Amino acid sequence: MTNNQKVLVLIGLMGAGKTSVGRKLAEHLNMRFVDADEEIVRAAGCSIPEIFESYGEPVFRDVEERVIKRLLAREKCVLATGGGAYMNPEIRDAISRYGFCIWLKTSLDILVKRTEKRTGRPLLKPGKTREILSDLMDKRYPVYAQADLTVETGVETVDQTLDAILDGLKHQTLMIGDLKDD
Repeated sequence: MTNNQKVLVLIGLMGAGKTSVGRKLAEHLNMRFVDADEEIVRAAGCSIPEIFESYGEPVFRDVEERVIKRLLAREKCVLATGGGAYMNPEIRDAISRYGFCIWLKTSLDILVKRTEKRTGRPLLKPGKTREILSDLMDKRYPVYAQADLTVETGVETVDQTLDAILDGLKHQTLMIGDLKDD
């Protein structure tokens, strides 16, 4: 894979908008969108909560690493990762080699609002959403800061976040193909 075939990788905490923004970005750039969590479910043959419950987080993280490394080496696409993926140094290294990392940085209030009523998030416990997300921010945001591009998200629409990403990409030296101007 050459430099101009980099995978655009979206990172951020759960609820940051990686999937919704990723789909729009892929559509805009005429690229395929891939959700790493969906690929992990496909590879494992069971849901992420089932993986956590039956085998534990370490097994999930091992499957996540193998799937993401395979996706990065396979094709040019927009890839949304799970919130913990970028914490793995092996995944960070693979993203650095094959991808261009975009952090969707979101405030605690927005994350809580977006995640507190959703199920299927193994790291969240009812009634503890704010506390858990705050702890994850403290641990993960310093690592996420290594991303190639940081885009602050929150009350903006998906289209506004897309515009912010495209503006950021235009200022990079990375050649990712023709960015369409609407």
